[in-house]
Amino acid sequence: MTDDQESGEPVTGPRPVTRLWTEADLGAGLTLGLDHARAHFLRSVLRLERGAPVALFNGRDGEWLARIEGLGKGWCSLAVEAQRRPQAGAPDLWLAFAPIKRARLDFLVEKATELGCAALQPMMTRHTAVSRVNLERLQANAREAAEQCERLDLPEVRPAADFGKLIDAWPRDRKLLVCAESGAARPIAETLISLRREGPDSAAGPWAIMTGPEGGFARSELDALNDLSFPIKVGLGPRVLRADTAALAAIACWQAILGDGRSRPPLRDGD
Repeated sequence: MTDDQESGEPVTGPRPVTRLWTEADLGAGLTLGLDHARAHFLRSVLRLERGAPVALFNGRDGEWLARIEGLGKGWCSLAVEAQRRPQAGAPDLWLAFAPIKRARLDFLVEKATELGCAALQPMMTRHTAVSRVNLERLQANAREAAEQCERLDLPEVRPAADFGKLIDAWPRDRKLLVCAESGAARPIAETLISLRREGPDSAAGPWAIMTGPEGGFARSELDALNDLSFPIKVGLGPRVLRADTAALAAIACWQAILGDGRSRPPLRDGD
């Protein structure tokens, strides 16, 4: 096979094994070109050839089947054929979290993406040990996780914000679960089930989960949260969890009870 790989029979199969995010519009009959890095990935890492199927998504048009029309050293063109899945709505759930050390932060962003968060907001608190967040790295981690888990969109990964400024600008229509080690905090599952039973107005709408750094929130930060009417303090059990574990446990609970992981039939009395 030459570098240009301009010949060969199309590869057929029931399901593309490769999914790629694209910012381009998607539709039958369109041809898309890939950047150098992604062309290299398909050609040299996955060793795909002309005709191989690839699934594309952009967060707007659903997921589309495309085939490699041609590829060479540093370039690749894809012919878009047909829609595989229509675009579906995702839960409007933010995660506001204090950044942690690099490996655990990468893990947190990857898993929060897999669990369906719509936005990831790094938050600099008094006890945050990390002074800098590599936004491009986190965005790349989120994109790769979305490609792997078959999401149809990407979470918005935002620049780090100061805790005080974030709270001051908080949209008052967005419900906020604060994971706090406090005797006043109710168990998260009990709290969410109670809200669900109260009806759509209590459970629906935009939501957010907030978790602190490894050292916990500072007293002044907890006081600032106590001065607001909208935060809901919840606990995650009797053990002290690492910051990334706490965030993922809270997301999983929310998704199971109020999000797209819950059972569709309504709760009955006694459930």
